[in-house]
Amino acid sequence: MMSRSYTNLLDLASGNFPLMGQRKRLPRVMTVPGVISELDDDQANSVTSDVPSSIVQDRVIIVANQLPVKAKRRPDNKGWSFSWDEDSLLLQLKDGLPDDMEVLYVGSLRVDVDSNEQDDVSQVLLDRFKCVPAFLPQDILSKFYHGFCKQQLWPLFHYMLPFSANHGGRFDRSLWEAYVSANKIFSQRVIEVLNPEDDYVWIHDYHLMVLPTFLRRRFNRLRMGFFLHSPFPSSEIYRTLPVREEILKALLNSDLIGFHTFDYARHFLSCCSRMLGLEYQSKRGYIGLEYYGRTVGIKIMPVGVHMGQIESVLRFADKEWRVGELKQQFEGKTVLLGVDDMDIFKGVNLKLLAMEQMLTQHPKWQGRAVLVQIANPARGSGRDLEVIQAEIQASCKRINENFGQPGYEPIVFIDRPVSLSEKAAFYTIAECVVVTAVRDGMNLIPYEYIVSRQGVSGSESGSESIGPKKSMLVVSEFIGCSPSLSGAIRVNPWNVEATAEAMNEAISMADAEKQLRHEKHYRYVSTHDVAYWSKSFFQDMERSCKDHFRRWCWGIGLSFGFRVVALDPNFRKLSIDSIVSAYSRAKNRAILLDYDGTVMPQTSINKTPSEDVILILNTLCSDPRNTVFVVSGRGRDSLGKWFSPCNRLGIAAEHGYFLRWSVNEEWEICGQSNDFGWIQMAEPVMKLYTEATDGSYIEAKESALVWHHQDADPGFGSSQAKEMLDHLESVLANEPVAVKSGQFIVEVKPQGISKGVVAEKIFTSMAERGRQADFVLCVGDDRSDEHMFEIIGNAVSSGILSSNTSVFACTVGQKPSKAKYYLDDTTEVINMLDALADASDPSPSPELEASSP
Repeated sequence: MMSRSYTNLLDLASGNFPLMGQRKRLPRVMTVPGVISELDDDQANSVTSDVPSSIVQDRVIIVANQLPVKAKRRPDNKGWSFSWDEDSLLLQLKDGLPDDMEVLYVGSLRVDVDSNEQDDVSQVLLDRFKCVPAFLPQDILSKFYHGFCKQQLWPLFHYMLPFSANHGGRFDRSLWEAYVSANKIFSQRVIEVLNPEDDYVWIHDYHLMVLPTFLRRRFNRLRMGFFLHSPFPSSEIYRTLPVREEILKALLNSDLIGFHTFDYARHFLSCCSRMLGLEYQSKRGYIGLEYYGRTVGIKIMPVGVHMGQIESVLRFADKEWRVGELKQQFEGKTVLLGVDDMDIFKGVNLKLLAMEQMLTQHPKWQGRAVLVQIANPARGSGRDLEVIQAEIQASCKRINENFGQPGYEPIVFIDRPVSLSEKAAFYTIAECVVVTAVRDGMNLIPYEYIVSRQGVSGSESGSESIGPKKSMLVVSEFIGCSPSLSGAIRVNPWNVEATAEAMNEAISMADAEKQLRHEKHYRYVSTHDVAYWSKSFFQDMERSCKDHFRRWCWGIGLSFGFRVVALDPNFRKLSIDSIVSAYSRAKNRAILLDYDGTVMPQTSINKTPSEDVILILNTLCSDPRNTVFVVSGRGRDSLGKWFSPCNRLGIAAEHGYFLRWSVNEEWEICGQSNDFGWIQMAEPVMKLYTEATDGSYIEAKESALVWHHQDADPGFGSSQAKEMLDHLESVLANEPVAVKSGQFIVEVKPQGISKGVVAEKIFTSMAERGRQADFVLCVGDDRSDEHMFEIIGNAVSSGILSSNTSVFACTVGQKPSKAKYYLDDTTEVINMLDALADASDPSPSPELEASSP
């Protein structure tokens, strides 16, 4: 029996959430003049839009937890005043979007707005800022943001497991339900202004990871991207989350998923492989996950800084905070700088310990080296944070007492709010920036420092050195910007001694080397700015969505199991009436059937065909107009034994290496060579990998060797399969065999053997006997059957089949295929064959009697 909380969750996910504080909906925003009508509930539940589709320009709706807007009460306490938040990445990314593209924002405000003011605030924000606020009820907000986001997702994504109730916090389903509820409210705000045929939706960060499912439920063809600004943990960490699959499946309802680094993307792909059985493919530099016919793109692109804003701040720093004052304050000193948020993952205390170690190991820096640590105000709270703050304070006090001198303190700890201009001034005078975060999604501090050290021509900060500019970085290898800073000294922040040596190396390095490293970094940072990042992401989102309106899409699944199946528009379910009609008119019929997964369910332990299947096949074979074959990868002994009651049934075993037209005829060998000497070369290689890969085994057929790894560890099995493929191709390079990989298999078999070759041979043989097929039915369920479908599709153009032939290539299951038809399962296949059997006539037709020898 389900708990009430869980059934309520299903209600939330299926769209039956009663919005708290219900109020009048916003009108949709249009990009052409026209009448804006109010949206009633019925319209909101529709998958179409009342906005005209003849929109002149595209529009992007950017959705994030917080709007890029600052809000504060007016002095008279009557109403609110709003202004853009110039520091917001959401505002800065507009620079990379097309000039004519309209941008609309959906998110929450940082302030609490009374319910009686919400309509007025919404209208002002929409009219003046093109922002649509999502107002979360206070109880949901607390559990959503401070609860699930900050107590569960944020620690987990930064590799902190809840080992005890007091350390990290246990999973609380009520917090998850609040997270779902909040995402539901955000989706309603998006839907109110969405034109699904013309808009793009770009969702940001871990606060809204299930939002894609809510939007995809309404609009199957919506063009939607998601970018994660935090780390994505390894599968060993992520799999501890009780709602792991719900979040993965929700993200996969996006068209493009972005990450800062390859490591984060690799972890996500590993989770999809291990938990959902999905494998990615890389084509021409693009990574994609095939998910029910849709290709979900994976984008790897670290975000950059806004060059114009930093340069503007540098000019402002000269006027408001004299760089000269700082130079005078630290005259004769070498300044190392740290700028970090005050949280448990920034490794501030590790940095202080490294500074202490450097002063101890290299006494020459005592009295000369100063670490200025700027601590931005904490965004959260909790016992862990209090412990870290106490450690930092104790370390600062100890180091200054041990190494301080009159007029010299080795640690300058600034724990007050620091303006951008003041921060830029510190960047300008610092010889080195040190970042020792133990885990951080991106961290743009090194980028800001590099641009600040470059300076701005004509400003005091830029005139520091008319000659070459220089800078140095010591950065943790666990932060997102580390891979892109190849000239930085990368450290493991947990290794205090190594970090201390890196800091000493950085400030002791020759100026010429510092200049070269600075130039390299500045070239990268200045060309890979925030505009470059957003432009690249949006271009990939356009590419990922280009086939949306060409394909046939429909949604299946309940709750967070919902997904969209996308198939070719010509792909449709096989109508029994249509095939029976074509079957009845035909004079010469070819029927090719796969076995496992087609007439025999894959899940069956007993693979012997049922009496019903034998009866249907015998009825079909008894009609002299029919040529019926079972085409399977199984061996000829088992197939011959199972179908011995079917005297006139043709069998193609081991994908067509062995072929028999009926029980009374001999087996034909269709391979180009009968030399199996290659088995002595391939089998030892396979045994080597089998011994090294737990859960794998070798299947020896008469004509082939197959290595199976479906029961091995998914990642290791896949890796071993790729390695084995290369190994076998090298060993068997001069042998008449083909080495192929399939779903959890690596197979070695004679060249020129496939189900497609079997189909071609059957059609050709029928034509040579004056019985060219005018009806073809081919049914299969897996990758090996696709070649058969492909051959049938080309048989008409090659003349093997006439242009009047009725062709029914049918796959089992609704999935991407070269077949034009599908049936849902083996039961439907049996029912269809039974209908054909009922329409069969065992008496020979006059035409067949005339053509008989």
